Amino acid sequence: MKILVTGGVGFIGSHTVVELDKAGHEPVIIDNLYNSNLNVLKGIKSITGKDFPFYQIDCNDTEKVRDLFEKEKFDGVIHFAAYKAVGESVEKPLDYYENNLISLLILLRAMKEFGVNKFVFSSSCTVYGQPETLPVTEFTPRQPATSPYGNTKAIAEDIIRDHVHAGPDLKAICLRYFNPIGAHESSMIGELPNGVPSNLVPFITQTAAGLRKSLTVFGNDYDTPDGTCIRDYIHVVDLAKAHVKAFELLDEIAEDNFYDVFNVGTGEGYTVLQLINTFQEVNDVKLNYTVGPRRDGDVEKIYAQSDKVNSIMKWKAEKTMAEALRDAWNWQLKIIAEK
Repeated sequence: MKILVTGGVGFIGSHTVVELDKAGHEPVIIDNLYNSNLNVLKGIKSITGKDFPFYQIDCNDTEKVRDLFEKEKFDGVIHFAAYKAVGESVEKPLDYYENNLISLLILLRAMKEFGVNKFVFSSSCTVYGQPETLPVTEFTPRQPATSPYGNTKAIAEDIIRDHVHAGPDLKAICLRYFNPIGAHESSMIGELPNGVPSNLVPFITQTAAGLRKSLTVFGNDYDTPDGTCIRDYIHVVDLAKAHVKAFELLDEIAEDNFYDVFNVGTGEGYTVLQLINTFQEVNDVKLNYTVGPRRDGDVEKIYAQSDKVNSIMKWKAEKTMAEALRDAWNWQLKIIAEK
């Protein structure tokens, strides 16, 4: 099947392109390169041996999106393209609402116009806010988001659900995933943020490599074993495979107006300090870090129950946090070696 991957040069998108190809599908990539790099396409080719169609398009450009749908005749869409930094979203909420929601509306309208009926959306565990009980299941009530970024994901889910129920002959799955980390084991693709990283692991690897003086741990006074936030860290390759499984599930479902949500995580929660210590042990590297004040928008602790995705999609996280941190460090070393 020919599948449009928006944000396909990004961290999760690029790994999903590789897994789609491995599963026999035909990915077509669009990306505006706002927080990604064209060199990622070379990495994808090194792994797959293929040049996939790539279009430098912003999903907020209605005419270019329409033209692409008219040209390529897609079987479905996997939508990653979005602004994604929690802290930045607190500072620039209007930018996040405008970019993340208008692009979604434009894609859904194009899909309806051109008869494309399979849609996998990159949602997030941020829709749960600070949950009252752990682990969170798909039945855990959504709480008010702690950041505008998280709120865009909750609103997007509502838009997709309402659109499906309105009867446009659409099948959609929202994947609520937790904290993706790591890199492809080949070290050909990985997380490559432009400028200062907003995610923890690339900041760790850049600090360990001497590119940054120190890592700041945001708060050590939370109600957790060591006072730092707890997250469910999932290897990006495992997460990419979940997107392939979700798309294939949509293809199998006969129901025309289908909508569902799935948690995608390991089911294990680790503190920030546990992750830092594991990184140091696995890679035999000493990390310079300090503890700072809490950061606005951060949830204290969250991790998944993934029984639903395990049973219905036949997907399960296979890689460990230690493997993810090893792969992330090897990716960072490759970047340094190439400079």
